[in-house]
Amino acid sequence: MSQLAADLIGLTGSALFIAAFAYANVSKHLNKVLFNLANLVGAILLLISLSVNFNLAAVVLEAAWGTIATVGLVMAIRAKMRERQS
Repeated sequence: MSQLAADLIGLTGSALFIAAFAYANVSKHLNKVLFNLANLVGAILLLISLSVNFNLAAVVLEAAWGTIATVGLVMAIRAKMRERQS
């Protein structure tokens, strides 16, 4: 992968993080599925970028961020499924 492609992928991931953070701060009713999905995709994109521009601290951070987002996404989807069954 080229340096430019890695940078564009990483910038897209960063933009998703920023958008999700902004959304969480202005939303009256946070859609946890959307919020966690944006964070998960952002983490994945940044990890892809970090495969070209390796930085151990950033990889650890993004892996943790992605793991937390995955758990949050699963919990949010389960909660929505329970709401629909009620």
